[in-house]
Amino acid sequence: MGTEAEPPPWATGLLVSAFAAIFTLVGVVAFGVALAKIHPLIAVGFNLVVVGGAAPTLWRWRHVPVWRWVVYGVIVGVVFGWTALLLGLF
Repeated sequence: MGTEAEPPPWATGLLVSAFAAIFTLVGVVAFGVALAKIHPLIAVGFNLVVVGGAAPTLWRWRHVPVWRWVVYGVIVGVVFGWTALLLGLF
């Protein structure tokens, strides 16, 4: 009797990833726009410090079965948030 691994829960996982991506995107853009009104360098510095501080923890969590979906969503949210800020979409 071999131990068979369960298949990944793709539907639930992608839903969690989408929620994490949207939540992160809104947070990055909201803080970026608010801080850019004060000074653009503050917005850049804040984003770099927050992402740089969270990156090591998220990198370790990418192998944990439930948290990996959140990690993937956060990565996508940060990338799209920074892209939106750089292109001035908001």
